[in-house]
Amino acid sequence: MARDLNPKCKQCRRSKEKLFLKGERCYTPKCAVIRKAYAPGMHGQKMVRGFSEYGKQLEMKQRIKRIYGVLEKQFRKHFSEVSRKEGVVGNLLMIRLELRLDNVIYRLGLADSRQGARQLVNHGMIVLNGKKITIPSAEVKVGDAVGMNDVKKESTYFQERSKVLKNKKDIPAWIALDISKMEGKILSEPDVDSIGVNADPQLVVEYYSR
Repeated sequence: MARDLNPKCKQCRRSKEKLFLKGERCYTPKCAVIRKAYAPGMHGQKMVRGFSEYGKQLEMKQRIKRIYGVLEKQFRKHFSEVSRKEGVVGNLLMIRLELRLDNVIYRLGLADSRQGARQLVNHGMIVLNGKKITIPSAEVKVGDAVGMNDVKKESTYFQERSKVLKNKKDIPAWIALDISKMEGKILSEPDVDSIGVNADPQLVVEYYSR
């Protein structure tokens, strides 16, 4: 599986905002955006420049890719898939990214980052509709149930996560979480306006439409 190996903190600094790529660390004073609020590199502190229209489009594409941990080839594939559907392409792209299995696991609170969610899937610790799945990019659909592999539920990790879930209050409205089963059910497609991601997908549409 291809994955982005670039340092997570540098990605946030490059985007000039927290992308919450390292889970709990992002909420502490150790967050790199707090400690070094400038672009990475030896000239980072001196870089104060505007962007052309192309630059804005490229920067937005890169930001969304960083947030969801998707590389260029896969990101372009997602875009091609949604561009063939009826509707606003930018919104459809964000919905497709939100319905990735790794993102759903993160939204449920079963992992504190999307990278952590991908590791759970790769290690066979996640089931989709009762069947083990090892594809983090799999598309979850309305009515699907995502939960923990029963064999793994007694592990120390999931015992700790169950405590975290009891205090989790930011579960999206399009997911229903059953804490006792550590399982979430997809109630509807995500509402683009309430996803909570600082991004303008229309700029991505313009980028690929050049």
